[in-house]
Amino acid sequence: MKTTWKDIAPVPTSQEFLDIVLSRTQRRLPTQIRAGFQISRIRAFYTRKVKYTAETFTEKFQAILDSFPKLADIHPFHKDLLNTLYDADHFRIALGQVSTAKHLIETVSRDYVRLLKYGQSLFQCKQLKRAALGRMATICKRLKDPLLYLEQVRQHLGRLPSIDPNTRTLLICGYPNVGKSSFLRNISRADVDVQPYAFTTKSLFVGHWDYKMLRFQGIDTPGILDHPLEEMNPIEMQSITAIAHLRSAIMYFMDLSESCGYSVAAQVQLFHSIKPLFANKLVFVVINKIDMVGLDDVDAATNELIQSMLKSGDVELLTMSCTTTENVMHVRNAACDRLLAERNAEKLKAGTNSSGEATGRLGDLLRRIHVAQPMGGVTRELFIAEGAKNKMKYDKDDPNRPRLERDIEEENGGAGVYNINLRKKYMLDNPDWREDKVPEVFDGKNVYDFIDPDIESKLAALEEEEERLDAEGYYANASDDELDDAEDAEIRHKAELIREKRQLIRNEARMRKSLKNRAVIPRTAKAKKLSAMESHLGSLGLDTTTIAARARSQSRGRPAQRGRSEAGDADAMEVDTPSAANTPAQNAALRAKSRGRSQSTNRREDGVTNEVARSKAERLAKLGQKKMNRMARQGEADRHVSAALPKHLLSGKRGMGKTRSR
Repeated sequence: MKTTWKDIAPVPTSQEFLDIVLSRTQRRLPTQIRAGFQISRIRAFYTRKVKYTAETFTEKFQAILDSFPKLADIHPFHKDLLNTLYDADHFRIALGQVSTAKHLIETVSRDYVRLLKYGQSLFQCKQLKRAALGRMATICKRLKDPLLYLEQVRQHLGRLPSIDPNTRTLLICGYPNVGKSSFLRNISRADVDVQPYAFTTKSLFVGHWDYKMLRFQGIDTPGILDHPLEEMNPIEMQSITAIAHLRSAIMYFMDLSESCGYSVAAQVQLFHSIKPLFANKLVFVVINKIDMVGLDDVDAATNELIQSMLKSGDVELLTMSCTTTENVMHVRNAACDRLLAERNAEKLKAGTNSSGEATGRLGDLLRRIHVAQPMGGVTRELFIAEGAKNKMKYDKDDPNRPRLERDIEEENGGAGVYNINLRKKYMLDNPDWREDKVPEVFDGKNVYDFIDPDIESKLAALEEEEERLDAEGYYANASDDELDDAEDAEIRHKAELIREKRQLIRNEARMRKSLKNRAVIPRTAKAKKLSAMESHLGSLGLDTTTIAARARSQSRGRPAQRGRSEAGDADAMEVDTPSAANTPAQNAALRAKSRGRSQSTNRREDGVTNEVARSKAERLAKLGQKKMNRMARQGEADRHVSAALPKHLLSGKRGMGKTRSR
């Protein structure tokens, strides 16, 4: 996978981050609120501001987290390269602090939205909003150092070359000033800085070229010195990382003239030190600067040191000179040819297991191929028919050539005029039948049903066989029929249950989508029978006599009392006044009813029989409200505005300007 990080968006500083978020909130949600507005409208306005600010912070932080690479998801080469350049622990800590700030801002928003839900005035709601935005700003300001560090990492990542770890790669390594950058500049168009002093190359450089219609990439690594890994600086560790993780051919450059400032023995020792990193890779030892000192010009001891590098047998020796460009393209082509051959061999090896059986892609291909062999060990010789041997070769200039359909087409007007006759080569008993059209329907009957001349006799025989089997009781096996009926009934029952369950799920989803937080059924639409209410209240231990009498009296309607009562002075319409015509029990009931209307009801104690029932009811009410209070959600008691349209965008005359409010 080719990894590029040049498109990572710039990371603003903490102050710039704060200005971006707050200005966006002010532009999208301008302050249009007055003290005379309803408290529900004031709460909704400031709640919207807090939520929008938190969502903007979260969106910006999440964009930063998504744009930077995750170390667990990228190639090990890129992972170690990031660790070498920026320290993976610091990188993780910085991203972790951004993620923590995002979660803290979400928590602050949730807490203050819950408080704003119970705000009592414009001043209180405004102060809660200021406190919420202030805490978010404080959290953002604490990210000053992580954001600055991530911006520096982004700038450096954008300058890194685009390296594909899996493509055809030649990796150039060795001591400083041995000609690595000059070689890459000669074989590709890479703009590599070449200077006559050591450590000119301080980072990885990549060049590309085409060979045999395939794209290759060459990687120029910084020079390496022969000391332990713990003592290597970040520049040298880039080379070690590339050698260890990239699937490539290694080209180890050497300078026998020692003009690079390092002896041949030191260069050989470095090769043996880093040789464990060359496992399962092609290795080439490239002798550079042969225009100054070649292999024939060194002494026996130096030659023996060079031969010690080739003892394993997998190392190939090449010579060239970048100054005179002698053998430069030969070295490149030799390395590319061997790399291609090695990659093809690996693909074939991937198709066989330890026992030699084909697996993988090669195995799939071999399993599709079937070679037919004669049975009985018979050997069949090759045979070519005489007609095929003596067939005349087609020559368009030969007047005796066989006429093709193309020639006939040209003689009869060409394409679009001549239409080929596909029936002229039909082999039938009578050649005159070639142009006959077979009807599909003849005399109102399907022709294909009457092609068989013995169809009627066969149909009669089939009907006789059916009658004989029916007479013998072949179809009277009741046990099988009952078994089939039972299976069918079970299948139908399960199918019906599935349909009912699916319909219930659809109804619940439709109800959640359409009703939001409102009541599912209006209270006025719930019809309850008096007998059901009496039985339920009786099960709770309540006396239902007066409740039932009141319900029946209200269902019949109250009779209008006109005139005076027999007492003379009392008003017949004053139902609360005791009458002499009433019994003492009726007068007591009237006084109780009058007191009930004049006194306020205690909803906490009415309707429950004892203290246990009251505490249970209170606990259930708190549990039911707990989720909405925690998530600051809208409940049944909250005011619901179905169409929240901003008045300042819709009122007044419309000018010739923008129409965004539509």
